[in-house]
This record gives sequence, structure tokens and C-alpha cells, in this order.
Amino acid sequence: MPLSPEARSLAARCEPRVNELARRMARDSFEDLPGYADLPDDVKDLEIAATARHGVRLFLRRVDGFGQEQPGSHRLFRERAAQRAEEGMPLHLLLRTHALGVYVLWQALRDVARPGEEAALVELVDILLQSHPAIVGAVAETYLDERSALEAEQRAQQRSLLRGLLDGMVPPGHVLLDQLRLEGPALVLALGLDAPPSAGPVAVRRRLRRVQTVLDRAFGMDVPALLDGDGGRVVVPQDCAPPDDLPQHLSKASGLQVRVAAVRVEGPEHITEGARTATEILRVARACGRPPGLHRLDDILLEYHLSRRNESSHRIAALLDPIAGRPELLETLRTHMAQQQDRRATAAALVLHPNTVDNRLAKIAEQTGIDLSSPRGTALALAALLLRDSED
Repeated sequence: MPLSPEARSLAARCEPRVNELARRMARDSFEDLPGYADLPDDVKDLEIAATARHGVRLFLRRVDGFGQEQPGSHRLFRERAAQRAEEGMPLHLLLRTHALGVYVLWQALRDVARPGEEAALVELVDILLQSHPAIVGAVAETYLDERSALEAEQRAQQRSLLRGLLDGMVPPGHVLLDQLRLEGPALVLALGLDAPPSAGPVAVRRRLRRVQTVLDRAFGMDVPALLDGDGGRVVVPQDCAPPDDLPQHLSKASGLQVRVAAVRVEGPEHITEGARTATEILRVARACGRPPGLHRLDDILLEYHLSRRNESSHRIAALLDPIAGRPELLETLRTHMAQQQDRRATAAALVLHPNTVDNRLAKIAEQTGIDLSSPRGTALALAALLLRDSED
């Protein structure tokens, strides 16, 4: 519906006061908003005042255009919203300035209205309130998009820094590592997820988000982590120990069996080696048949030592070459070691008759020459298994 001549005349009286209104908003009206007084003066006097001036003039142009929105009229609002997001202004403060600006403009219209112009004032307020939701929507959308992009960029940079530190490509004293809050002792974790091979990318992303949430809650902070479908590596930038029930919480969140290897390091310069050790603890614990859960070096000290490679490693690993083509024998040997050489427990784990286990163990001894009934033979078999897994 076209605006009445009285309404356009009333709005025109505010035209000479545009700069005054903008200054009042930027320097007086907004000062009571929480956090606004802390903004730099140049932001208030230049950018916010200019945005307020644009808003008032946009309203007056809309009145002249019979209430129609002009194409591109929200561009400046979007640009300013992106700037405020980059600067870290809270969204609630930004939206409150727009809402309060509408109220100040309404006050100006009311002040210049004359007796008998009530109907014209209602027409202008109608235009003002109609345009406000679109402006607020454009501002909020741009702000959230910019914050999302900034946070994604920050996360990508942190992941890159963390990967470089874990892989030994970023020196411990690098200035950017302040973003990871790595100064003193830290806890390095290696996670192993028994993920099904058929899991799609969407399911994997959801699972990893839940895993990250559990880690953040367990340590009371945003924990730097590099996660993938099989697990990942985590650095907790504080001197602490992992909760004993952390693997259980991770399993519940992910729906998978989870292994957690933990290594405490004295400082950032030891994180690379700590990550290697944690990854190796995870491998050895899995190779020697330890059930999923929390693994520390002391828990598998002997197995870890036996799995270290030296000039004799290839000869020890070769002891099992005669049964390399018999996967059922290798699995029986591995399970027998994991079950503390208890034949009945081995049979139960493999769903076999104990006599079948005995027959297989006899074939292993016959073909490899390893006496599994002696301490030396047990140590040789365990070392050979661990070294072969290391080669794989």
C-alpha cells in the first residue's frame, strides 16, 4: 500500500538529523549495552556510527520508495557483521545495537510528529518494524557464517600444528604452539577404535565428534586431538593421569571397543617421542592379546622390551616361518600367550575342544622347534609374535 503524503512528510523531517541520530546511537544510546563501553573509540565513531547512519538513510529511502526494499541494501550490514565476528564481538551485543537503533529512530519520529499525525506515525512505524527482521536475519546469518569459517580455520591450523609436533616437524618452542597451550608437562594418548570397515564417512564423523566430546569432558578442556576412523592421537596440555574409566566412556560414546595408551611427558620437547611410545604401546597391547582398555608402559613392560628390534630380531621372527602358512596355528599360539598358557581358557576363547588346542600346540612345537612348556620357549614364542607383528 502506498504511503500517505503525511507519512513521507513526517519522515522527511528526520533527514537533516541523520548524522546526529547516528552519533547519538554510537556514543550515547548504545553505551548502556553490556560490553559496548569496552569497544575502541574508532570502532564506535567510525564503523558503528556509519552503520547506524546507513540504517537511518535506508529507512528514509524505503519511505521514498513507497515501502519497497532496495536491492543490495543489506550489504553494509553484512560486511560490518563479518568484521564484528572477526573481532570477537558477541552476537548478542551486535543484535542489541540493531534493536536499540530501531528504538532510537522511533523516538526521533515521535519527537518530530505534530498533533494530528498519529496515523502517519503508525504508517512509518509499520515500515520500520517490517524491515527490522530482514536486517537482523542478514546480520545474524553473516555473523554465524563468519564465526563458523574462522573456527574451522582455527581448528585446521591447530590440527596442522599438532600433527607437526607429534610427527617431529614443528620445533617445541614454535611461537604458534601457544595456541595449543603446551608449556609444561603433558599427557599423550594413543586411541585405538575397533571400527567396522563398512562404516560410512557420515557415521565416522559423528562417532569422532562423540569421542572428542568425551575427551573434552574427561579433562575439563578443549583437548587437542587428531582423530580418524581407527583412533588417533591426543595431547592433554596439563600434568594429569587419564581417568581409569576413560576407555569405557569412549566405548559407550562410539559403540566400539576402545584402547587407550597413555604416556606422560615432562614438556613439549618430549611430545614427539611420547606419541611414538604411546602408539607402540597400543600396538604391543593388541598384538599380545590384551583386552581393550587403558594401557600403560608398565602394564606391558616385558612385551614392549621383547618387541624392540636389533640385529637378532629377524632371526627370532623367522622362528615362526614354518607355520606362516597356517593362520590357525598362529592364532592359537597368540591366544595361548594372551591366556597365560591356560589350555582351557585358550580353547574357550577360540571355541575349540581343549584336545584340539593340545594338538595344535604340539604341531607348533614340532614345526618350529620351540618348547612352549619351558620359560625360554615361552619368551621366544612371545618375542617372535611381537616382532612379526612389528614387521607387518
